Formats: sequence, C-alpha cells, structure tokens
Amino acid sequence: MELSRLSESTVLSDGLIDVQVTRERSRQGRIGRIAVVLGFIATYAWWRALSGQPVWPGLPNLPIRGEYIFPVLLILILGGALLGPLLAAGRSPHVTFHPSEIDTTIDDVKGIDTVKEEVVKTLNLFLAHKTFKQRMGGTPRRAILFEGPPGTGKTYMAKAMASDAGVPFLFVSSSAFQSMYYGQTNRKIRAYFRSLRKAARKEGGAIGFIEEFDAIGGSRSGMGSGRGEGITGVVNELLIQLQSFDEPTSGVRLMNFFIDRVNRLLPSSKQVNKRRAEPANILVVGATNRASDLDPALLRPGRFDRSIYFGLPGRPGRREIIDFYLDKKVHTDELDKPARRDALAAMTMGYSPVMLEHLLDEALVWALRGGRDALNWEDIQQAKMTEELGLTESVIYTEAERRTIATHEAGHAVVAHLVGAGRTLEVLSIIKRKDALGLLAHSDTEEQFMRTRTQIEAGIDIAFGGMVAEEQWFGESGSGPSGDLAAATKAAATMVGALGMGGTLLSFEAANMGNGADLVTKVLASDFGREATEEILQARKKTVDELISRNRHLVEALRDALLDREELLGDDILEVLKTASDIHCGELIDLTD
Repeated sequence: MELSRLSESTVLSDGLIDVQVTRERSRQGRIGRIAVVLGFIATYAWWRALSGQPVWPGLPNLPIRGEYIFPVLLILILGGALLGPLLAAGRSPHVTFHPSEIDTTIDDVKGIDTVKEEVVKTLNLFLAHKTFKQRMGGTPRRAILFEGPPGTGKTYMAKAMASDAGVPFLFVSSSAFQSMYYGQTNRKIRAYFRSLRKAARKEGGAIGFIEEFDAIGGSRSGMGSGRGEGITGVVNELLIQLQSFDEPTSGVRLMNFFIDRVNRLLPSSKQVNKRRAEPANILVVGATNRASDLDPALLRPGRFDRSIYFGLPGRPGRREIIDFYLDKKVHTDELDKPARRDALAAMTMGYSPVMLEHLLDEALVWALRGGRDALNWEDIQQAKMTEELGLTESVIYTEAERRTIATHEAGHAVVAHLVGAGRTLEVLSIIKRKDALGLLAHSDTEEQFMRTRTQIEAGIDIAFGGMVAEEQWFGESGSGPSGDLAAATKAAATMVGALGMGGTLLSFEAANMGNGADLVTKVLASDFGREATEEILQARKKTVDELISRNRHLVEALRDALLDREELLGDDILEVLKTASDIHCGELIDLTD
C-alpha cells in the first residue's frame, strides 16, 4: 500500500507492514502444512510400490446386501433433512468479500473530506496494530460506529477501507442474525466473530461490517430481568464477543491442554509455560441511522469507542460528488460548464450521495425516452421533478382552471424574482404532479444555514404571491393557496415564538406544554401569539399586493407563456421576465415622449 495514502496518521511508517508480515507468515504456514501432508502421502505410496503392493489400496469391500441399500439411503436422507436446518441455523450469515472483489477505494469517496481523514487515521492504526501496541504502548481500536442518515456512504466507506487495507471484508445485516430457533441468534453472533478471528489470523487482519446495527444493539433499559434470548441477551452476547479478539485458537488450546497435564507431574520451578494466543487484528464497523437507540455499554471505551458521523454533504461536497458521477455518464458538452455543475450542486441541497447518483441515472432514463444517447440539463431537471414530486399526470383542466393555475404560479414566480435576492428560479409549471396542480421550484444561489428577518419575510411574500395574483385578476382566490397559507403561517409563527421577531423576546420553545405540542401549536394557542402571527401575515400580504400591482406586466407575461408552453425552465423564465420588462420600459418611454 502506498504510504502517501495514509500519511495523515501519526503511527510510525514501518508499522504499515504489520498486516503484510502476518499474512506472509500465515501463507508460509499453509504451504508448510500442505508439504507435510503431501510428504506423508508420497512416502506411503513409495513404500507400497517398493513392497510390490498397489500404490492405491482402492475402495473397501463393504458387506452390504442390495436390499439394505434403499433403507440406509432413506435413513441418511431423513437424518439430513432433520439435522441439516438445525445445524445450519447456527452458522454465521455473513458474506465475505476479498480485496480483489471490491472495486472501491478511499480515493473514490467524495464530498466528505473530514470523515475520510478520520477514517484514514483509524485505518492506519488498524494496519500498524503491532507497532502501535508494542512500540508505543497503545491499545488498538477494536470497533467504530458509522452513524448518519441513509445513503450517506457508510457501507461504501467500509468497503473502501477493506479494499485499501487489503484484508477480507465480512458483511452482515443485523436481521440475518435472527433465527426461529431459541438460542440460535446468539450462536450466529458467536459464529460471526469466530469467522472474523479466523480470517484475521489468516490474512493479517479483517474488517467486519454490521449493517443496521441498532437492530441487535438496542438499549436494554426496560427489558426486564434479561432472561431468555431477547434484546438483553443479544446485547450481552455482543459485549462478550467484542472482548473475544484474543481468544486462543483450537491449536493453542490443545497445546495448552497437554501442557497442563505435563505440569501436573512437574514441580512448580520446572513447569512449562503455556502458549499465549496472538490477538486477532479485527476492526468491527457498525452502521446505524439511530445511534441514540444503542445500548450505552456498547459505546464505552474498548468497544465502539469512536463514532463517526456521516452527514449530508454541503454544496462543495455535492459539487465534488456530481463531478465524480457525471464524468462516468454520457452527457452533453453543456454539462461540462462549471456554471451548470454549480447550479446543480445548489439545487440539490439535502441530497445524499446515493440520491445524487440516482438523480443522474434517472436523467439518463429521460434521455433514452427522448431518443438521445446523452443526458442534458433538461433531463436532469425533469429527473429532479420526478424524484421530488412524482410523475406527471395526464389530466385535462377546464379553461378557467388552467388560467387560474397559470396566474397563481406566475404570481409566485414574479414575487420570487423581485424579493428573492440570491435565489435561482429553476422550474415553473402548470403540469399536475401528485397533489400539486402547478409548481415553482427555486433554490438559494449560495447555500445558507441561517436566515435573517428579511429573508424569512421574503419567503412569506413568495408564498402569498399566488393568492394575491388570483385576487387581483379574478376578484377572489380559490382552494389553491391552502398549502401556501400553511407555509406562511408556520414561518410567521416561528418568527413570533422562537426568533424574537414578533414583538416579544419570550421563546415559546422554552414553554413546557406537557402535551408534546409543536411550536406552531404553542404560538397559536395563546392570544398574543395568534395576534402577532396574524399581524405579520397581514403586513406581508399588503406588501405583496402592492408589489404585484406595480408589476402586473410580469405576471401576465409569465401567465401567457405558461398557457402556451405549460412548463418553463430556469433560463426560459428569466428570458420571459426580461422581455416583458424591456417592452414595459419601452411603453413608458413612449408615453413620456
């Protein structure tokens, strides 16, 4: 392994050969044992040849009559059918991947540099376990916990660790340990750790990965006395097995058995020292989405003593992941422009690495449906809408409904364009998807984790855009703004109850309601909170009403474009707005002249 790949570690560089030395010693031992067996066979065959006997003695002549063959076979089959499942029920359910079977390396892990750095340091300690223990006096790490949302790369990283370390990777799902037979769950866990020790001693090290670890490592609190094989018994077995890495092999136990018998006959000064087992170099990786549900005893030092959190990637991380996956897929030259890739990273906030890969795969599907052999920007936008909102539904609006929906969505878009500084308009559509009759998709130009009062109010303004547009063009609004009002009310209630932006510095979050009510419920349950929330909403609606009144030409331009084309993408939206603004400015100049 290249030293540069693991250069972040503080372990001495010559410790990197610990695994290779152990593996080479194990290989030579296997060759020696094969040579001894073949030597015995060759000697026996040579002796028979010299004594004039056939080299191979042949099969024994069993005195079994023909009528007994069928009953004997029937007994063997029935015995196998009865004992086979019972014996197999206690086998380890893991799947072993050797390094040559894993095509992933740590260099392929993108978008989580901080996590990767910590994993590399842990891996270096695993590789240099003897150096770390014997030369530096440290205790090698036994197990680490990968926690985080689904699809953030926990399994991917564990496989990459095994690939870079050049050791076997023993994958198992927690549900695979469960058995219908009493006691077999614990037996499977013991068999799994036995397989880990065997693989580690044979190859110099092994990495065990337990998926959905919380399924077998859940907290034992409230589980009663712990009798039986329930969660308590399973966790107890895990705790025991995490301390079993120095358990002696069968050969060492056999040798020590005879040494014990000999030492009984010898005086204490002449007794033979027992053989000590070499601890197996094992690193157990547990992956979970719910680390808080794990039993505290599993997380103490000496067990899963290091927890590494795999969070959703930020915008720079998403850009790195997009570059990695997009370069593997056939795409148009337009998607090689940095601006397009930056825009894609901006519009996918909250996406995990798996979701990003799936988005690009879905875009390829859209390209194939369109008869193209390379995906383009429109395919990605269609794939994103499909993933987030579902497939389009073939419905026929009445002409009045179609015009109302187009006006509603145009109102949202115009307000977002005018008050949403730093926002990018992505898609404007009147095509039905799931419960949405139309939609406006927009995102932050720059990823932000905090919001000012102005930005929160801008969000409320955008929510009111559709309702106000309906009222100004049709004299009343319909059922369309219901979801917008819910979003606006939640934002305004948060301003009042948690952010000190509604005339009070009291935090409703601090109030212990005792009934599990959320923030909006707490705010609206009080007269002051309800009045303050209503005041904010009325003020923002008045502002939006004035804003749309001054920019009716923009709403009409977008409305007409939607009625004509049904769906507008980012550049198309801006082009319609720019053209409408230019025409309106020209008309004003003519009137002035």
